[in-house]
Amino acid sequence: MPDLGLLLYLPHRELENRVFAALAEAGFDDVTPAQARVFHRIDPDGSRLTELAEAARITKQTAGFLVDQLERAGYVERGPDPTDARARLIRVAERGRAAVPVCLAAIAEVQREWTAHLGRPRMAALLDALTRLREITDPGR
Repeated sequence: MPDLGLLLYLPHRELENRVFAALAEAGFDDVTPAQARVFHRIDPDGSRLTELAEAARITKQTAGFLVDQLERAGYVERGPDPTDARARLIRVAERGRAAVPVCLAAIAEVQREWTAHLGRPRMAALLDALTRLREITDPGR
């Protein structure tokens, strides 16, 4: 029987490698996979640190460390939470907004290649299956 973990990991790792190569080529060579894991969970209206930690399934301390790094590099910024004066929201900053299209273009290129390899019906089935699995593996999203 095939190793499900390995079958999921290998394509993910290839996609991740391609995204990070595209980022580096575009001048965004200071982002790590751990930082990206937190970055892509930021809500468009901003997220609290505790929400990011929970969504990324890491400790609040680790999330804080990664957000600090992203903030120093200009990818995110902290600001007041309009619903709670004591809280701070993390938002995507200008450098982060500039990196997003690079990521999306790399992902689209990989998806086109995989669709060409698998065929449209299989790729559609793969996307549907993964979307349905997300319902039970990422219920907070």
